[in-house]
Amino acid sequence: MTNTMIEDRLDLLIDGSSRPAAGGQTLDVKDPSTDGLLTRVADAQPEDVQEAIDAARRAQPTWAALPPRERGQILYRVAQGIRADADRLAHIESSDTGKPLRQARADVEVAAQYFEFYAGYADKLYGDTIPLDGSSFALTFREPLGVTGHIIPWNYPIQICSRTVAPALMVGNACVVKPAEEAPLAAVLLGRIALAAGVPAGVLNVVPGRGEVAGAYLAGSDDIDHISFTGGVDTGRIVMAAAATNVKPVTMELGGKSPSIVLADADLARAVPVITNALIQNAGQTCAAGTRVIVHESRHAELVELLGERFRGVTLGRGTDDPDMGPLISSVQRDRVLGYLDIARNEGCTVAAGGGAPSLAGLDGGYFVSPTLLDGVSSDMRVAREEIFGPVLSVLTFADQAEAAALADATAFGLVTSIWTTDVDRALWLARHVKSGQVYVNSYGAGGGVPLPFGGFKKSGFGREKGLEAVYEYSQTKMVAFDVRSQA
Repeated sequence: MTNTMIEDRLDLLIDGSSRPAAGGQTLDVKDPSTDGLLTRVADAQPEDVQEAIDAARRAQPTWAALPPRERGQILYRVAQGIRADADRLAHIESSDTGKPLRQARADVEVAAQYFEFYAGYADKLYGDTIPLDGSSFALTFREPLGVTGHIIPWNYPIQICSRTVAPALMVGNACVVKPAEEAPLAAVLLGRIALAAGVPAGVLNVVPGRGEVAGAYLAGSDDIDHISFTGGVDTGRIVMAAAATNVKPVTMELGGKSPSIVLADADLARAVPVITNALIQNAGQTCAAGTRVIVHESRHAELVELLGERFRGVTLGRGTDDPDMGPLISSVQRDRVLGYLDIARNEGCTVAAGGGAPSLAGLDGGYFVSPTLLDGVSSDMRVAREEIFGPVLSVLTFADQAEAAALADATAFGLVTSIWTTDVDRALWLARHVKSGQVYVNSYGAGGGVPLPFGGFKKSGFGREKGLEAVYEYSQTKMVAFDVRSQA
């Protein structure tokens, strides 16, 4: 094994105990920087997932019956446990995903913030009173759904696991988590931290395994009351169809093709570093990555020159060595991105920076792609419309802000939009007209964004995660009406 912080094998976490998968199957977990073996994890089978669901079903009523303040205190201890083990978690997350160590450290801190944020809201989840005729009235209560399933992607394992699990637990649900087979380590470790912090056995179960086996069983189970899925549109359709068979609600955070709109008056010295980071973070493997720049034609040449210079200065390397950008998650993902670069050339784009797979000393087996800037892109090209999920930025131009808004919306997605201008009126006009779940002005993202509702328009999904709105995804309203008769 290549990392002494990582155990030789990680098992399933079911009903408070670690154990192998039924039949003893395991999955190899590769280091994306070298293609070397990091460790092995248990490969959950359908019977394992069912056992986790059954454990959650047994544990959920007692967990939900705890006073909300007590649930909040336990979640706060989970946050403390994450921070106490932050260095090890960050190194494991960096090794597992390939992302630079400082990004992994930020992910671990944000994971702790999710538990901290929802811990503080646990005893503040109030209902309403509704006046009716005369003295009659109604009450509403927010109640847990029961057992929630969480299918976690490989790009932000500890952060996305925390952002879906923390609000679900806070409301009083019990959870079954299926992490991605490519990067399952952090979710298993998070389950252990939660158990040590006082989350009762069976309330949080983690079943790493293959999507087509463990994930499909979880999504299609009639014993699950809600599915949270983060991933690609095609897989999201499969999950939705499986849940629909049993009439189960889903929260879908899917793909993106997020634009940065650069107006004529934009401060490029401020914008260029942010636009660059919005692309290269996690090697562009982010649903909310800024993968398009829509720039006013008067600033086009200047912006391309500045971005090209910035891209050529990006350092690549092993995640734990903390470069500017690490590798992609797998050879499959690397080849997909390189295939899109071939498509871009065939469509007539100009490669202004990057454009291939670099050779790095000592990392010959790694899945690296240089950050790539594509110029001469039009909105009908595949590289302008389809999610590449890699470090590829397309540049388009506009003449007026109506055209900018039209170009921003010229994809099937609507997750994040960034607007760069010093004119508040123009910023507000664009913010109101683009079809996007989040809009940032003169920025791209806001730290971990824990209190900010997050979710997409169009094929970027539906439902909202983060902030207080996430609580409504994991709870349901019960109304109780009182017919009060006059005593006069």
